[in-house]
Amino acid sequence: MEVTNQVLSSGTTVPEPETGTDISAPAARDPQLFVLELGLTPYDEAWALQKRAAAARVSGELTEDLLIVVQHPPVVTLGRSTKPGHLLATPERLEALGIALRDVERGGDVTIHEPGQLVAYPIIDLKRHRKDLHWYLRQIEEGVIRALGTFGLECGRVPGLTGVWRGDDPISRRKLASIGVHARDWVTWHGVALNVCNDLSTFDFTVPCGIDGVSMGTVARECASAGLPTPSYDDVEGAVVAAFADVFALVPRTLSAGDNDPELQTVCAALQIPTAHAA
Repeated sequence: MEVTNQVLSSGTTVPEPETGTDISAPAARDPQLFVLELGLTPYDEAWALQKRAAAARVSGELTEDLLIVVQHPPVVTLGRSTKPGHLLATPERLEALGIALRDVERGGDVTIHEPGQLVAYPIIDLKRHRKDLHWYLRQIEEGVIRALGTFGLECGRVPGLTGVWRGDDPISRRKLASIGVHARDWVTWHGVALNVCNDLSTFDFTVPCGIDGVSMGTVARECASAGLPTPSYDDVEGAVVAAFADVFALVPRTLSAGDNDPELQTVCAALQIPTAHAA
């Protein structure tokens, strides 16, 4: 199971709604999904940002769910379920090749990030959705499946395995998206890595996701094989953001420094990042 959860629900009671609602009060807006697009960012920087964002979401300083969208330089991450033998190169060999190696708190086995791969880190307060991590994993899969479907690329799940796959044949099917998450106080971090146009070379140093014989695929390769137009990375990113907002019933709101947005100032203060970083 590619998920960890350390803290149980706080058991906070919800007060009864007040009677005599003031009709002059402004209507509550729909729940938002703030989106931060960070571009190519070192893994450690994004990892630290996730943890700050999760803490701010738990405390309430971050008032809406957040989706961090990023690419990483080559890095191998080892989840809590990583088995001996699933890393096929020594740390010294990886370092010589410029590939970082990190032990992380997410669930799951070994996985890879590299440029051209879209990495999405949802910071979701499941107390406002559904306090069920299995449901949450299925929603992440569904978001990716819907996003790829907008380009005519039919993908799905494999019973007993986490992620998004293409093809029905157990021997020839390809895995396009890997998922590993962590949660505390029902607030999530870590997330999903979708191979868009990466060359998959870093995967040669691992048994991806700890699955013997697994074949990895990319959106670009699958579209070419199916005779479909190949979407740009930005198009795939936009489709993933829209689909994630849809599956969690949220309104996406990309935070941009160019908008002089006061909410951006608040979010950046909560995450302890300069406003320009969210441009």
